[in-house]
Amino acid sequence: MYIDGFVLPLREERLQDYIAMAETFARRARECGALGVAESLGDGLEHGHTTDFFRAVQAEDGENVVFSFVLWPDKPTRDAAWEKLMTDPELQPGPEPMPFDGRRMFWGGFKPFVNTLAVQ
Repeated sequence: MYIDGFVLPLREERLQDYIAMAETFARRARECGALGVAESLGDGLEHGHTTDFFRAVQAEDGENVVFSFVLWPDKPTRDAAWEKLMTDPELQPGPEPMPFDGRRMFWGGFKPFVNTLAVQ
């Protein structure tokens, strides 16, 4: 298994716009071989003394944090899928601005070392 993780800031009033975009991405990722996609909104996040999710995305007043991940069966499937997803016309930005500030988003790929999920 291989995991892509994403963290980004999101204004509450843009939540429905983000959900629509996330649903499209999740559908296309599944079509490209993803085992599943989870999108989640901060609930119970604490402000830390040194760092926290809010600081990580430089959240502004009125913004919450989205934590998302994509489960892939393996890294080669993920790599091939991202080539398709990055050029997918359905996933390209349109005339409307993105529902979040992509400059404050961060992401990365992860190789699990402990896995108790039913999906292997």
